[in-house]
Amino acid sequence: MSQASTYQVTGMTCGHCEAAVRTEVTKIDGVRDVAVDAGTGVLAITSDAPLTDDDVLAAVDEAGYEAVRAS
Repeated sequence: MSQASTYQVTGMTCGHCEAAVRTEVTKIDGVRDVAVDAGTGVLAITSDAPLTDDDVLAAVDEAGYEAVRAS
């Protein structure tokens, strides 16, 4: 059963930003789909199992941005 997680990313302004975040988050084991919207800052992840916030936040940081889990 897949899991959905949503995060709010700050600092993204364009498609290149979206691609950078998507590339890093996709590297996390178990991630099946990543949707990123620079306009809203929303990062939506579908995964095979629950992801840890630490893994996701580290991936977003690696891409050069900051994120928090959306409520």
